[in-house]
Amino acid sequence: MYDPKSGEATEFIDHEEILETLDYAKANKGNRELIEQIIEKASAGKGISHREASILLECDQEDLNEKMFTLAKKLKQKLYGNRIVMFAPLYLSNYCVNGCVYCPYHHKNKTISRKKLTQAEIEKEVIALQDMGHKRLVIETGEDPVNNPMEYVLDSIKTIYNIKHKNGAIRRVNINIAATTVENYRKLKEAQIGTYILFQETYHKENYETLHPTGPKHNYAYHTEAMDRAMEGGIDDVGIGVLFGLNMYRYDFTGLLMHAEHLEARMGVGPHTISVPRIRPADDIDPATFTNAIDDDVFAKIVAIIRIAVPYTGMIVSTRESQKSRERVLDLGISQISGASSTSVGGYDHKEAEDDNSAQFDVNDTRTLDQVVNWLLDLNYIPSFCTACYREGRTGDRFMKLVKSGQIANCCLPNALMTLKEYLEDYASEDTQRKGEIAIKAQISNIPNPKVRVTAQEHLQELHDGKRDFRF
Repeated sequence: MYDPKSGEATEFIDHEEILETLDYAKANKGNRELIEQIIEKASAGKGISHREASILLECDQEDLNEKMFTLAKKLKQKLYGNRIVMFAPLYLSNYCVNGCVYCPYHHKNKTISRKKLTQAEIEKEVIALQDMGHKRLVIETGEDPVNNPMEYVLDSIKTIYNIKHKNGAIRRVNINIAATTVENYRKLKEAQIGTYILFQETYHKENYETLHPTGPKHNYAYHTEAMDRAMEGGIDDVGIGVLFGLNMYRYDFTGLLMHAEHLEARMGVGPHTISVPRIRPADDIDPATFTNAIDDDVFAKIVAIIRIAVPYTGMIVSTRESQKSRERVLDLGISQISGASSTSVGGYDHKEAEDDNSAQFDVNDTRTLDQVVNWLLDLNYIPSFCTACYREGRTGDRFMKLVKSGQIANCCLPNALMTLKEYLEDYASEDTQRKGEIAIKAQISNIPNPKVRVTAQEHLQELHDGKRDFRF
């Protein structure tokens, strides 16, 4: 029976509730009065339910869809402005004991190169990332208790935080690793991670178990309930997502929003981020074998409606997507993107040879970080390398309260401008530096609080003079 406050996976992601929701949405896809009521309700910026969102997703009336896109853009601008947070993934190891049929790390794959970074190799990778200008990483590993134990992950986090190179520093490490115990989540919290990220892949239990035939990840309940354990272990910020293309997208879209509702109902705060990856080619993986792929139009609509349904949640799109695809969804809801990503183990310090491939998937957007920053500036976005909220304790419900009240603007915009200034001073090409300085001058007056604005201007000058790491 459906119960968003339950700790049981099959109750807060109730199969019958999803099926009923999909049937209801299909029956009301042409109900203009209802759809307009939902859009009007959503315009207040308080969010809508998974059932209401599913009706919007099913709607095939062009004028109403356009209203949804317009509202998504309005909510994105109101809550996040034109700031886009930058990050990069760092793959530590691709050893894995699971049998996931969509991932080349599956244990039966004998063609992929198996690698695990030593702490010395991690240092080289991090320095390479710092030399690009990155300040925020997401570390990734396969699930293997022998090769990738929690102690290895914790040692790696410590190594990353201790590396200072020139003006470079990784200021926040987010984690995307397999579901684990409350005790281990407490250890990750003590290691000062930012967000704990774990993708559900699909919320359809039967299909989930088929897609994960062997290994610990086969346990649907343990995986689906991981965010509850993470928050019980003291981790304030969690990130959820599905891999679109594995299962029926309407089903997973509904399940994703139900998961967000569950975290709000049971844990008191919803997900800090929602990711929307689509399946990509990889070592022994052909996306054509998965028949539920979604096209760019459906993808854009999914992004827009997630922004409408959970307006205060950050949304992430990675280099799985092309430049064209990323550009389309930026103003519809995306607030974080990766840049210059490598999905190989050890792919930043030196590029892998073709016959030594360890990548999890093929990157679609292969531009350098500077090219991505330059592109964002051309689109009138402010690339942000900010990590201030994590470091100032503005996480979990404290972060959400600031976002909902609008007070976060007095932190986010000046922090974005100051971290962009750092990037321009230390790493940018001449053209990017010129465009960035113009953007900073144009945006500084938009900081709401006059005192914060004056202080930010002072810090911008100090950054030019050689000082670093200011934050509000």
